Amino acid sequence: MKKYFISSILLFIPFLIFSQNTFTGMIMDKNNPKDNLGVEGVSVHWLNTNVGTITNEKGWFTIKYKPEYKKLVVSYLGYKTDTLTIDNLKPIHHFLSLESELEEITINSKRNAVQKSFLSTKNMFTVNAEELLKAACCNLAESFETNPSIDLSFSDALTGTKQIQMLGLTSPYLLITQENIPSVRGASQVFGLTFTPGTWVESIQITKGAGSVVNGFESISGQINAELVKPLTDNKFFLNAYASQMGRFELNTHFNQKVSDKWNTGLYVHGNYRGQKFDRNNDNFLDMPLANQINVMNRWQFTDAEKGWVSFINVRFLNDEKQTGELNYNPDIDKGTTNNWGSEIDTKRFDTSFKLGYVFPELPFQSIGFQMAYSNHQQDSYFGLNVYDIQHQSMYSNLIFNSIIGDTRNKFKTGLSFTYDKFDELVNTTNFDRRENSFGGFFEYAFDNLNDFSLTAGIRLDAHNLLGTFVTPRLHLRYVPWDKGVLRASVGRGKRSANIFAENQQLFASSRQINIDDVGGNIYGLNPEIAWNYGVSYLQKFNLFDQKGDVTLDFYQTKFDNQVVVDWENPQEIAFYNLDGNSVANSFQIEVNYTLAERLNLRTAYKYFDISTDYKSGNLQKPIQPRNRFFANLSYETELSATNGQWKFDATFNNIGKQRLPNTSTKPAQYQLPDMVDAYQLLNAQITKVFSKRFEVYIGAENLTNVQQNNPVLASDDPFGAHFDTTIVYAPIFGRSVYTGLRFNIN
Repeated sequence: MKKYFISSILLFIPFLIFSQNTFTGMIMDKNNPKDNLGVEGVSVHWLNTNVGTITNEKGWFTIKYKPEYKKLVVSYLGYKTDTLTIDNLKPIHHFLSLESELEEITINSKRNAVQKSFLSTKNMFTVNAEELLKAACCNLAESFETNPSIDLSFSDALTGTKQIQMLGLTSPYLLITQENIPSVRGASQVFGLTFTPGTWVESIQITKGAGSVVNGFESISGQINAELVKPLTDNKFFLNAYASQMGRFELNTHFNQKVSDKWNTGLYVHGNYRGQKFDRNNDNFLDMPLANQINVMNRWQFTDAEKGWVSFINVRFLNDEKQTGELNYNPDIDKGTTNNWGSEIDTKRFDTSFKLGYVFPELPFQSIGFQMAYSNHQQDSYFGLNVYDIQHQSMYSNLIFNSIIGDTRNKFKTGLSFTYDKFDELVNTTNFDRRENSFGGFFEYAFDNLNDFSLTAGIRLDAHNLLGTFVTPRLHLRYVPWDKGVLRASVGRGKRSANIFAENQQLFASSRQINIDDVGGNIYGLNPEIAWNYGVSYLQKFNLFDQKGDVTLDFYQTKFDNQVVVDWENPQEIAFYNLDGNSVANSFQIEVNYTLAERLNLRTAYKYFDISTDYKSGNLQKPIQPRNRFFANLSYETELSATNGQWKFDATFNNIGKQRLPNTSTKPAQYQLPDMVDAYQLLNAQITKVFSKRFEVYIGAENLTNVQQNNPVLASDDPFGAHFDTTIVYAPIFGRSVYTGLRFNIN
């Protein structure tokens, strides 16, 4: 009943047209029309009145209107002042022109590394490239170390792969996109974030709670979208070289070239290598895997601003190889035997995408876009005597039309999408092959009065060959109760196929037996996962001692109608079954950002998680999930000087609270773990010396507190025995690690 009630409300929203007592328009720069970007801070007022306003960050304004108002004055420093005649309430789109008699004025302003918008209806913030450079950001999985909204963890004691969580839920419940095309899903779920080098990323948009229906029905706890660097705006040449105490070496190069007035292309090459063996805890197992990756992308950008066209074409190939296990493991002679325990994970991936957009030159609020992508992901792997191979071919397409209803306060997006997934999966001797396809349509309506209230409501209908035909409603509300404060709320439904093996590959590196409770469902005999997400967030900006700051409080609850429970409370098995009862994830966070002094910034956050599930053994808190986390980041940079360059300092502290561990009580005493483990603290730091706009070097350290888990591999002395387990990892394994690197570019 709840689903249909919300759906009915959403269907009627587009017909609610508000009374016309204001006049709306958009101001743009005639000399920079390539993206039809609006100009922020333009003064707009009615002639011979004191009724005025300024444009927002998108160039839009709304001003009070009376029938006697006929002349609108538009003025901006360095541009001609225009007086426009207004005959009706149709929104205007006006281009500014430079004042030719004025001397050129250059104004430099510094963007915040993390930007929180007051105007966005969704609880979304943007992390730009400057923030990503504050840590050893070698791939997308490592791009969140200075961000309190994303939690990092290790999936197992062998691969060392960092996994992310948001709102206390793992990455499969996030929609992870690359330029709004779903990218990390299916076979790439565990390692996919490591396949995007950090230097390729221009910015990251993080949305908490229900996402947009435009991007699909799979998002449950939020969305992470990575925007890649553009050939048109990226440096002509860029080089990043990195080396760490863990024996890790990386090299990134960008080559961008203007081919013609409308075409630009870029070639991006990434390579990393780890060939040194480490065993600091003396358990005879590698602390970090041996690894080798080559990653090449060619990117083409077409821009015709005059006619309103823009297009991107991407082609990428990746080869990633990992070897881990016992120190003396030699795959040439030990593979498939019990001589030494070892594992190899070899991945080859090809993907390509095409995006085409058209903005109507005379109607910049109206556009049409088309996205299409294909990927072929081939992973051949084994973990001791367990074999896991998967090939995942995926096709995705999305057609989107944007326009308005009546005036620019009432906008909408509508379109069609199609996805196709082919899974060929081998687990030991059993094939789990399936085909998924879905065809859907969506409609998203947005109302924004630009002052104190906005609303985004979406609904989509999908026909899926395995999940059936279903409706996905989502709603976001924004309200400004007073100056510098904004309150947001959201509710939404998500549905997804649980890829139980691809998403839990670490469980193959144990002696656990795999059991699936087949209930006749269409995916591994299981039913799809369905969940509702509810959230409320409040952001308040403030000034204290003449310095700016902001505080954010948010609470989100994810309640599952059905979940594929991953149960590893029995030390001898891993069980997958449909939820019978309740599964709820509650997340509370308070975050404070404050400028302590000029160029000295502090970011702190406290998070509380209450995540419980009804297992067959009873209701339990999620294992290896701290209820309490505290985060603090302190950054400082000197003033940029033409002669002395610049220094940048950054430090990040995390307090990881107590964690419940899975049950090990039936194991022999020497392999038993406590029910709970104590809190521990992590400290990372980095120093960057900027010599010029072209060249800088950096040095940093991860885990300066040198925290190490003593027994990450249970029964390491008997890896082919009944008690071997590498999955219970709650703390770092390697300990302290120092790294250094350099960056060089030619504009």
